[in-house]
Amino acid sequence: MTSTVPPRTTREWQAADAAHFLHPFTDFQSLAKKGSRIITKADNIYLTDSDGHRILDAMSGLWCVNVGYGQQALIDAATRQLKELPFYNAFFQTATPPAIELAELLSEVTPPQFSRVFFSGSGSEGNDTVVRMVRRYWDILGHPQRSVIISRNNAYHGSTMAGASLGGMSGMHAQGGLPIPGIEHIEQPYWFANGGDLGRDEFGRVAAGWLEQKILAVGPDKVAAFIGEPVQGAGGVIVPPDTYWPEIQRICDKYGVLLVSDEVICGFGRTGHWFGCERFGTRPDLMTFAKGVTSGYVPLGGVMVGDRIAKVLIEQGGEFEHGYTYSGHPVSCAVALANIRLIQELKLVERVRDDTGPYLAQVYTQLADHPLVAEAQTCGLMGALLLARRDAKGGRARPFAPEVGIGMVCRGHCFANGLIMRAVGDRMIIAPPLVMTRAQIDEMAALIRRCLDLTLADCHRNGWL
Repeated sequence: MTSTVPPRTTREWQAADAAHFLHPFTDFQSLAKKGSRIITKADNIYLTDSDGHRILDAMSGLWCVNVGYGQQALIDAATRQLKELPFYNAFFQTATPPAIELAELLSEVTPPQFSRVFFSGSGSEGNDTVVRMVRRYWDILGHPQRSVIISRNNAYHGSTMAGASLGGMSGMHAQGGLPIPGIEHIEQPYWFANGGDLGRDEFGRVAAGWLEQKILAVGPDKVAAFIGEPVQGAGGVIVPPDTYWPEIQRICDKYGVLLVSDEVICGFGRTGHWFGCERFGTRPDLMTFAKGVTSGYVPLGGVMVGDRIAKVLIEQGGEFEHGYTYSGHPVSCAVALANIRLIQELKLVERVRDDTGPYLAQVYTQLADHPLVAEAQTCGLMGALLLARRDAKGGRARPFAPEVGIGMVCRGHCFANGLIMRAVGDRMIIAPPLVMTRAQIDEMAALIRRCLDLTLADCHRNGWL
């Protein structure tokens, strides 16, 4: 029977949205006045809105649609599992075949120290699990005082109470009495902002040294773990110097501090390796994942648990009083299995490492010549352009006045010209689907350049330079 209900117009969708839907990280009043963008369809790397406009999604949804939109293998996996077993929980000493099979497959594609996984529903829940698990580990070993976890300013580890506390976003900490006790932060390894006159390699070692200073200030006998994203994603795609992570690893080893790699953004091929820790040469004890594990088709997250920790939890720990209704959800796990197998079949990790990642770096080198671009960075299939005022005399680029909001100006031009590109302060960032081709990279670069040119015209017109 065909429905006789007429389709809604964009204005009707926006009105219903404003009346009922509270969006994440949103000024509700401002959005209600403006009206949401209504996305209705997607295919490959493109979106379609309710007015029929085609949009190149250079952010993979929210860093997650690694295999692109419309992959039938993932749709079929969800459909089969929904018919066979749509849900059962992992409580009460029970498991389902998809959860077991996914745990097996994850142990194969992750670094060798990982043979066990704790499933969650998201990356935020995964990082809450990290806090519980790290503190439980040290408690079992007779060191309950080792409860402090160190993170970094401008890091993002989710928006739950523990996840937001681990993160270093000042705006999030200003709301809700955050961070919770036992969380400390050090400065981020952002060379452009914090490097001064140091070269990148020297700065990397200096920035890693801030961790040792914090450990000594807190007391080595009180520090449980250090958590970091291999590349700070929501902080602006801040790629650390190659000297940074090896020195972080050395410091953690020196003081017996657990190392946690938050791979929610960097995992499953984004950096040209299965996981970012492999790109930067660390050996984490715990590894948070989400997003790319299902390419965002259904929610799933988790924590890969290193053998060092798993052995203690299993052999000495008794009951671990922690878990989620949707831990190991059978439909999510079935989709994740299909997703990872598709990544393997299409050789997406290798493609990003050997082909499209290097090509994106080449294209970004060309974009770095634009008058508004002070720095261009890429890592695998993610990138950032720092917008700043060029000094005509050849000096260091100078930031725009905060009230200009240059990133948001550029983002507005992106949205108006069929490109999803995110603004983080004055940094314009991308993380496109890993199925993107060289031709599509060229298409994206042309759109980016057009939006930079439009932003530059605004700068001249308004006297911002």
